[in-house]
Amino acid sequence: MTEKSPVNLPARFERPSPGSLLAFLAFVALLAWSISAAGISVSELLTGLPNMAKIASEMMPPATDRLQPMMYSVWVTFQMALVGTVIGIGISLPLAVLMSRNYTPHQVVRAFIRSLVSFIRTIPDLAWALFFVASVGLGPFAGTLTLVMDTIGFCARFFAESIEEVEEGPPEALAAIGASKLSVILCAILPMSMPSLINTGLFALEKAVRSSVVLGLVGAGGIGAELATSMELFRFDQAATIILMIFLLVLGVEKVSSRARTSLLKKRQ
Repeated sequence: MTEKSPVNLPARFERPSPGSLLAFLAFVALLAWSISAAGISVSELLTGLPNMAKIASEMMPPATDRLQPMMYSVWVTFQMALVGTVIGIGISLPLAVLMSRNYTPHQVVRAFIRSLVSFIRTIPDLAWALFFVASVGLGPFAGTLTLVMDTIGFCARFFAESIEEVEEGPPEALAAIGASKLSVILCAILPMSMPSLINTGLFALEKAVRSSVVLGLVGAGGIGAELATSMELFRFDQAATIILMIFLLVLGVEKVSSRARTSLLKKRQ
């Protein structure tokens, strides 16, 4: 008589502990409170649907009477993102070396740089934009400075992690033959971590392009200023054109960045 194979029963949820149940109930209570504080209202949403439909109808067809200045503003937006990203990456690299665990000159320096980068990263883009607009005035320069800070906050941390993950063999071999610490960093650490650094830099550029659109809403230059003006003047047809241009710009940058990352991954394999 053959033995029956054991039946594979589906996995069952474990009985939650009192602490887990209490944490879940606290989360549900916090969520309910947050929904109330956020002013979520189904009735107001339903009331606003006709207005949404009216605005959408006024957006069609998109206006072309200010196409040339709009295209120029889109180009300025991309230039802001590109320059801000490149400068931010240039500043992030030495900061990343100083805050990396294995190449920092001292743990006090590492702790200070990490705290500085964390501070930069936690400040929202719009807060930086308002600060620089108040400092240097309206225009693309304020937006570019904002994107520099945003890129530092984004890249420095990931650059440091990439540097820490570098295989220790080649750097130790260079150090063993008398190479200085700077030579080890320039000739071994950075080349070995370069694919990861480039990948992070491309993500930073995508992020900067999207952020630069919003910065124009507070006077930091770019196409966002054109969008804010069109909405304030109830020129929703112009706003539709600007939104379409923003979509094409972001899509184009993402496509080019994605292809570059794919090519980079193929070379690493």
